Amino acid sequence: MGKYRNIIFYVATIIFFSALMYWFFVEGKTLEIGENIPPSKVTGNTMWENFTDSFLSNLHHPLALLLAQIVTIILVAKLFGWICVKLKQPSVIGEMIAGIVLGPSLFGLYFPELSAFIFPTESLGNLQFLSQIGLILFMYIVGMELDLSILRKKAHDAVVISHASIIIPFALGVGLSYFIYKEFAPEGIQFSSFALFIAIAMSITAFPVLARIVQERNLHKTKIGTVVITCAAADDITAWCILAAVIAVVKAGSFSGSIFVIIMAIVYVFIMIKAVRPFLHRIAESQKGKGFISKALVAVFFLILIISSYATEVIGIHALFGAFMAGAIMPENVKFRNLFIEKIEDVALVLLLPLFFVFTGLRTQIGLLNDPHLWKIGGFIILTAVIGKFVGSALTAKFLKLSWKDSLTIGALMNTRGLTELIVLNIGYDLGVLGPELFTMLVIMALFTTFMTGPCLDMINYFFKGKKSSLEDEEHDENDAKYRVLLSFETPESGSTLLKLADNLTHKMNGNKSVTAMNIAPVDELHAFDIDNFEKEQFKNVIETSQELQLEVTTLFKASTDIENDLTNISNKGNYDLLLIMLGKSMYEGSLLGRLLGFTTKIINPEKLLNTVKGKSNIFNNSPFDDSTLQILDNTNIPVGVLVDRDFNSADRVFIPIFNLSDFYLLEYAKRLINNNNSQIIILDVAGQIRNNIEVKELIRSIEQVAPNHITLYNEKQIEKQFLQSQDLMLISKKSWRGLIDSKSLWLSDIPSTLIISNP
Repeated sequence: MGKYRNIIFYVATIIFFSALMYWFFVEGKTLEIGENIPPSKVTGNTMWENFTDSFLSNLHHPLALLLAQIVTIILVAKLFGWICVKLKQPSVIGEMIAGIVLGPSLFGLYFPELSAFIFPTESLGNLQFLSQIGLILFMYIVGMELDLSILRKKAHDAVVISHASIIIPFALGVGLSYFIYKEFAPEGIQFSSFALFIAIAMSITAFPVLARIVQERNLHKTKIGTVVITCAAADDITAWCILAAVIAVVKAGSFSGSIFVIIMAIVYVFIMIKAVRPFLHRIAESQKGKGFISKALVAVFFLILIISSYATEVIGIHALFGAFMAGAIMPENVKFRNLFIEKIEDVALVLLLPLFFVFTGLRTQIGLLNDPHLWKIGGFIILTAVIGKFVGSALTAKFLKLSWKDSLTIGALMNTRGLTELIVLNIGYDLGVLGPELFTMLVIMALFTTFMTGPCLDMINYFFKGKKSSLEDEEHDENDAKYRVLLSFETPESGSTLLKLADNLTHKMNGNKSVTAMNIAPVDELHAFDIDNFEKEQFKNVIETSQELQLEVTTLFKASTDIENDLTNISNKGNYDLLLIMLGKSMYEGSLLGRLLGFTTKIINPEKLLNTVKGKSNIFNNSPFDDSTLQILDNTNIPVGVLVDRDFNSADRVFIPIFNLSDFYLLEYAKRLINNNNSQIIILDVAGQIRNNIEVKELIRSIEQVAPNHITLYNEKQIEKQFLQSQDLMLISKKSWRGLIDSKSLWLSDIPSTLIISNP
């Protein structure tokens, strides 16, 4: 009876209170007597017709429409962003293109009814305001990513290049305005306003995109990387200050009319630096060492952001300048800034910022450029932009006695306009300074100058190859007899574990070995001001372990937009003999959903989905490896060791099951462990093929001659659980590991750690 007690109570409670509510409803009908209650509406429609009418009405509800727009925008933006990453371009270019694709230039042109349904004109106001919130958060992040301490230290090296990269394209922009004003300036717009906006559009540099490219190409440690980051930071601050003044002039209608606005802006900047910044610094000091930010403090910082944006909007220099300023005066404590960025970056960049790209795309009407003359003007605008920024920066750097390679690299990077350019163009469009045709041309210019950065850097490296070695082609020892081990790790702890394994394999080789520890981090999760500290934290455990083992280790760090591809490229080009990695885990590992959609631990993997559709991968085949590990195993040309870690410390006792003749290459690794670590090896002849194979018997005999009593051969198929648990490491082939997983063997729970060796 006791086990039914809860069920009886549950049922009795439901029945009693349901009956009580029914009684209230029946008695409540009597309260309606004498009340003026209108009769219920009778439409005469069927239940299905009533449902469809209600459903269609809900589809057009402003909130439902906004949510549908957000879903569409994020999916398309991420798709085009992924395509651009595969083309070795920043994902922001793909998101910019996605905005144009969803606008009237493509989607609206070929699917006008569907476009009008998803993006009706009356809904664009909501989309604009939400995208403006995204921009405010983005500019706040941009301000925080500026490392003002580096700017102060390096300003004397970069200020000339930075200001030359503004004044030269600015002057060319004014000159360009002189020739196109009559044809493209909207009615009622003064030449000074028109020229100033064209000039600022020519001279802008996208600091966030540039910083990501510098990190991804591993230039941040070089002198050129430091110079270009400093140039871009100084450029960003100067350009936004100039833009604020330009907005004030345009809104006032003349230089004289904007004097009071500019004076108010100067007072605002003075208050932010002299009053608000010390206040925020004191708050940050009170949180030092805590490792988190309380919700109350988050509220304070958000209030500062909103008040700052509100102040600049009211003054007349745009809310975005206030957001940028609020970020720039944030406490310079790296960890504090990083904690705060992490709180808002994902929402700002993933959810809200793509809305701005699409809103820009809805304004971009490439169909307006329906005359060859207009395309010639567009080409002339692009040429002016490239000459002003690329050539101007490069020649200035060369004048300062930098090498041609470094000068051209600075020019290519400073020519990156990206998202920042789109922000400026939208401000000009909203103020009525730019007409639809010119706006479209300038958007195309922003796309072109951003897209050309990667290919230009590749061409510069190609023409000047041999001057400096790239990361992937780092100089190797001339002694090809060295046994070269590359270990790639994600966490500091896994790096330390893999280093111990590498030492077991090479300990007694002295000068005939080379061990490289590599960490590849997602570029989107790094910030320009924090990258050095991040690298130190990642390699801290590895360096400490190498000192304990007295093992010389080369460290290699790279920021990447495509970790698996970069890892395989470095492995294949680096002349390594063995790659060691940890086994990762996909959160949809083994599930049908994971196989169908190609899920990895982070996002949907379009490449795997494409392989599934093409028939290259079976959705019903449960792989014992996560998607990331599988991609590495499939694309590397060298042996790969995948460690399944269960508190691995040393490979003193090693168990090697041999399932078939193709597993015999494992004996070479057994020999290496014996020679370098004095490991005790237990070989299990599962298929009973070893004693019948002369070559294998000779190999085992040769090992025994060098190291007697270090290798034991078993024929029994059944191994006791206690024996397995006494081993330190199981060495197994990729094929046998798959078979072991499929057979659901108890071995997996009994072996402390397992090294899966895959031979190419």
